[in-house]
Amino acid sequence: MIPVRVESAWKGTSNCRDCAIRDLVLFADLNEADFGRIHAPIDDLAFGAGSALFQEGESVVGIFTLRSGMIKLMRSTSDGRQRIVRVLRPGDVAGMEALVAARYNTDAVALTDVTVCRIPLTVIHTLGANSPCLQQRLMEKWHRALKDADDWLADLNFGSARQRVCNLILKMRSPTDIEAVTLFAREDMGSMLNLKLETVSRAVSALVREGALTPLDKQGRAYRILNLNPLLAA
Repeated sequence: MIPVRVESAWKGTSNCRDCAIRDLVLFADLNEADFGRIHAPIDDLAFGAGSALFQEGESVVGIFTLRSGMIKLMRSTSDGRQRIVRVLRPGDVAGMEALVAARYNTDAVALTDVTVCRIPLTVIHTLGANSPCLQQRLMEKWHRALKDADDWLADLNFGSARQRVCNLILKMRSPTDIEAVTLFAREDMGSMLNLKLETVSRAVSALVREGALTPLDKQGRAYRILNLNPLLAA
């Protein structure tokens, strides 16, 4: 499914000092002197589900810190299909390749309604040259992104259909409530797992029938884990 580029809703200029998730994002360890070096505006943006923040091959304009919601990163295969390579959650950074490349190497598409901070490259370069804290934070984000990519490849692209679906469900548990799971369209799940939509639907339905999961909405996006054992056994 080709992402639709939708203009975002500009919500104003971000107040990085008072950010509600400042401990999770790039600027967590900056001091007042560092904030004084931020001369370009950091935009506070909102994107609706299904809209693209940027697309593969576009010229970079900055990096995006995710404040709320989920973003999927997608790449095109040689035969024209699109594969989801990773899902970002609050505190993650989209477009980190902008630090070393002239163009984005993935599509970044909102899985849910999202809010992000768009940080211009000039801000990152200025702070990076003067703030060891930011350099360390960037290295931590790079390392986490690489580890997440390796984990997604290892856990979600091998094994039976049931194993892949169970591993995805375990990965999509809430960080604050491990019994709460947020999934998304079965088509997206199939793209992540390299499975057909019908196969994913059957696997999720089987877990509901077995009492491992219970749905919390009619859209099949929110679930609660009632029995962890079938998920772990897979």
